[in-house]
Amino acid sequence: MQIGSDASHIGELAALGTASCWVVTSLAFARAGQRIGSLSVNIIRLAMAAPMLGVVTLLLRGHFLPDDASSQAWIWLSLSGIIGFVFGDMCLFRAFLLIGPRLSSLIMATAPLMTALIGFAVLGEGLGLFALGGMALTIGGVAWAVLDRRARAPAEPGHRQLGVLLALGGALGQAGGLVLSKYGMGEYDAFAATHIRVMAALVGWLLVFVVTNNWKALARGLRDGPALRLMGIGAFFGPVAGVGLSLFAVQRSNAGVAASIMSITPILLIPISVIFLRERVGLGGVLGALIAVSGVVVLFLR
Repeated sequence: MQIGSDASHIGELAALGTASCWVVTSLAFARAGQRIGSLSVNIIRLAMAAPMLGVVTLLLRGHFLPDDASSQAWIWLSLSGIIGFVFGDMCLFRAFLLIGPRLSSLIMATAPLMTALIGFAVLGEGLGLFALGGMALTIGGVAWAVLDRRARAPAEPGHRQLGVLLALGGALGQAGGLVLSKYGMGEYDAFAATHIRVMAALVGWLLVFVVTNNWKALARGLRDGPALRLMGIGAFFGPVAGVGLSLFAVQRSNAGVAASIMSITPILLIPISVIFLRERVGLGGVLGALIAVSGVVVLFLR
């Protein structure tokens, strides 16, 4: 099922496109989450994304639903959707509350390394020294830039160890979901594969709401017009364009390399934070960004 790296670097370019899409979706979902809460955002964004993906795949391949996917693709892609969209995101959002976004984002920088290790174990994907060096530069640069930013006080004090474990769970969910997606889709269309993942995750989040009984919060979210508009934007650039490109990226490139390039979203957010949010960026943030970008260049030249 493994597809080799394309000499045109189309997989790496798709990974860069993914990181760019996630800049938009992270800003949109952050604002929406402040209004209606992260649990409601998670289920509403997937409910919006599912029909959007149907339209995209109808235009691209003449199928509104992924009804031509094999049973094996449905099994592995559904599992990857549950692991990535439900388990991973639930762990990450809880970690945000317990240890704050800065430390959570720093721990999430380990996701490319986890992706490379799982990719080696599941797909047999190896990495040369040049690629490993590019990954190290990218991950290290992102970590340095994240550390340089001022931390906001966590919403809930204490529980540091639990928060760290949950952030690691978020990174593991992202890595595992990505590798299982590559394993499950093979040469199948990346956006149709994303459609399967989103539908499976939507079922998973519905079960979460059944267990947590958060229907009143969901109903309030569905009545919040500004939040719905933000989530519409976030759904298109996140679960539709961003995730679709991420699957195309791992399909056409090494999973660990693609995950490393995708991890530069915090770097791409720096100029937006400076220009529009009036945030100050220290020398460490600038140097970290430069190192991360140099790592991406190495990954393209490998």
